[in-house]
Amino acid sequence: MTMTNDDIYMPPRARNEQSSRRRAAGRGPVIDQEGREIPEPNLHSQFEGLRIDFGHSTANPFGNLTREQRIARLDAIAKLLDVAFIVPGTNFRYGIDGLIGLIPVVGDIITTAISLWIVREARALGAPWHLTARMLANVAVDGAVGLVPVAGDAFDVMFRANVRNVRMLRRWLERQPRQ
Repeated sequence: MTMTNDDIYMPPRARNEQSSRRRAAGRGPVIDQEGREIPEPNLHSQFEGLRIDFGHSTANPFGNLTREQRIARLDAIAKLLDVAFIVPGTNFRYGIDGLIGLIPVVGDIITTAISLWIVREARALGAPWHLTARMLANVAVDGAVGLVPVAGDAFDVMFRANVRNVRMLRRWLERQPRQ
């Protein structure tokens, strides 16, 4: 049985009343924090008009973004993951991918999941299968080698799979005609 969004947000009144009567009959009256009994009709009237719709919210960070905004967001995430920091006194760059990767197994799973999200966004931007396959190969190599305790973390810092993937996506998008 599938539920509609309306059933998830606000169950039908008849079913809700029946289940609350069964609960009340089985457990007794509902008592508030001060110890007073709450009449059953008041239980439902407080939340009758409550409905949350995240799909059309202006505060939704994943809402309707332009193509340029999505690319800029992907670029910022890739730079944060791979080249956000500089080792003082050198020109050597590393990102939080290398830092989180120091946590055994869990850190590599987290950074691989973020990298897969970048590939998913590329697919949503219309990247063809051969480009996403190359991007997935970069993420797989980065994730698999990153599982090796010390050498894998060094490889994570040097390989920079996320920056590579965003660069490939940008090159492909530049060759596409504007719509």
